[in-house]
Amino acid sequence: MTRDDDSSIPRDVWNRRRFLQTAGLGAAALITSGCASLFGAKRLLPSGRKPNILFIMGDDHASHAMSCYGSKINKTPNMDRIAREGALFQNCFCTNSICAPSRAVILTGRYSHINGVTDNGQKFDGSQETFPKLLRAAGYQTALIGKWHLQSDPTGFDHWCILPGQGAYNDPVLIEMGTRKKHPGYATDIITDLSIAWLKQRDPQKPFLLMCQHKAPHRNWVPDAAHAGLFKDTDVPEPPTFNDDYRTRSDAARLQEMTIERHLTQNDVKEPIPPGLEGQGLKNWKYQRFIKDYLRCIASVDDNIGRLLDYLDQSGLTKNTLVIYTSDQGFFLGDHGWFDKRFMYEESFRMPLVMRLPAMIKAGSVNQDLVMNLDFAPTFLECAGVPVSTGMQGRSMLPLLRGKTPRDWRRSVYYHYYEYPAEHAARRHYGVRTKRHKLIHFYYDIDAWELYDLQNDPHELNNLYADPACAGIVKELKAELNRLKQQYRDPVS
Repeated sequence: MTRDDDSSIPRDVWNRRRFLQTAGLGAAALITSGCASLFGAKRLLPSGRKPNILFIMGDDHASHAMSCYGSKINKTPNMDRIAREGALFQNCFCTNSICAPSRAVILTGRYSHINGVTDNGQKFDGSQETFPKLLRAAGYQTALIGKWHLQSDPTGFDHWCILPGQGAYNDPVLIEMGTRKKHPGYATDIITDLSIAWLKQRDPQKPFLLMCQHKAPHRNWVPDAAHAGLFKDTDVPEPPTFNDDYRTRSDAARLQEMTIERHLTQNDVKEPIPPGLEGQGLKNWKYQRFIKDYLRCIASVDDNIGRLLDYLDQSGLTKNTLVIYTSDQGFFLGDHGWFDKRFMYEESFRMPLVMRLPAMIKAGSVNQDLVMNLDFAPTFLECAGVPVSTGMQGRSMLPLLRGKTPRDWRRSVYYHYYEYPAEHAARRHYGVRTKRHKLIHFYYDIDAWELYDLQNDPHELNNLYADPACAGIVKELKAELNRLKQQYRDPVS
């Protein structure tokens, strides 16, 4: 095994660099948190105006189901357009791969143990500071339309219209400023219709934040009529880890309840299982019905993103609007034989993130730095010229969008998943990921460690934790893990 960043660097020099970079990160955080943005809005855009922000989010949309990320199973031309005309982040990760916690982190710029939403069962405290509140106080018009999933009513928005809970795909009820109303049609189309309607009636003299948050492609993956025939006459390829046997991994990988074969229900596949079908044949049959509906839902999201981009073009807003497409987390698309998310393995942990602002972001940019949903709030605030709160734990990505990675940018990311015992039985765990390695600790009713060399084992099939040759990197990663726990004030032992 080699050291994570450069095996040619002597250990004492490497450790000294790490200390200096860590100290630099803390100093930079104090500078950006304690004063107004160094990249104020008047300098950000040639017009001197504050940029509009259009934040579009899917639900459970894995980056490997986007063609701009190299998907081999579908095409996403409008998502690709954002990447082609802006920037694509190859290494964006979530702090906690489950719906409500990720949304709370995006709003607050704080980890789950700080913002109070560690799992889907907890109610978001709307009195706490969020980036929409800070933008609103700075003169932005703010709106949230679509999936909310945080149990309390939204705060910090001039207008909100949300699905109750998870919501329905067809003829959904939405709650608009406290009033419930049923809307005929398909949820993805309706959320887009309402988003465009709000854009048309807003005050054109003020900058806006619009959070357009889709239900799709969340389980149980109900496509609209326009895309119901997609992939009808073809089979979707299975992922290379479809028949993973978890040979070197801990019990956590075997004890989960999210397998394609055993845990997809008739409600998911939407037709009775053929008599006599079992084993590998049943697994293959279920996979095709799940993945096709999942991709059909994504196709509808992509079409509706195209509608929003077209509206920006037609209304002259494109040049001055920061457009973001992301998801609340990744998703297993048959990878390791699974559906759902939760684990720190790459397919679940990784988030798609594409951003476009023609007046500032170079078209076709690709960024390899480690970024997180924790960084979204500081980024949006700095883009708007609003001081980043001292309580936010993320860091603005604005320098990265300008093509300039700060020398003290993070070299590792921290993850913590809590929701167990619960549906899908993914054990509690926390861990650290660098550009090359990942160390995971499963705990609560299990005590197990896993180490992966992502350079040589990108599919995470070979757990190296017990390999004597890896003792050095285990020691270094445990030290980094402890440093991150302290930095983010996570009390887990």
